[in-house]
Amino acid sequence: MSYSLNEIEALSKRATRGAGYPWGLAEDAAKATRWLCLQGFDGVDLLSHVLIARFADTITAHSPKSNGDVWQANVPLCPLSTGTQLSDYAAILRQHPVAIKNVAVPAFILPFVANAAKALNEVVSVRGASWSAVSDGSVLNYSGTCPSHPDTLDIEIGGAVTSPQPQTMRAHPNGAALQTLQTLAQNTYAPATEASRRLGAGDQRSPNA
Repeated sequence: MSYSLNEIEALSKRATRGAGYPWGLAEDAAKATRWLCLQGFDGVDLLSHVLIARFADTITAHSPKSNGDVWQANVPLCPLSTGTQLSDYAAILRQHPVAIKNVAVPAFILPFVANAAKALNEVVSVRGASWSAVSDGSVLNYSGTCPSHPDTLDIEIGGAVTSPQPQTMRAHPNGAALQTLQTLAQNTYAPATEASRRLGAGDQRSPNA
């Protein structure tokens, strides 16, 4: 089945919140997932891998510590918190490239590279061990094969978008990944009370009646 990007964004936001991330990061994850789908990636599948890793349980440990031009932690980095930090501190790329070590689900960094490019009004490049990408903030030039395991990424200003990814306005997510997001999204729904069940069945009386 195909889904609109609006549907994917809404589901991704609730699923990320249901996985334990705060609403602010959930909004960032939803926009990132939408952008990945727009660029032809299965953003739902990528987000599902981020969420089932349970980084949210110990998010501080999985967020990068900066040592000048190297960002790292003692454990694999969450691409959501890492990407958000890259967006917030994009201006540092004007001073020097940044190496981000041991990033889980590395393809999930791509929307945040695009955010940095847009904020700087520059083209920004990212390189992993076996893949690379370039974005001007709107479109993406991608080559190689991005691994599912953690990767070290080198990010810098420069490059050229010569063969942008074809964009699509419909998402075709992996069924298992979609189910994972739907299950996590259910964690954001308040449990039914006797009063809400009565109202849902058509009883319009006040709960205090």
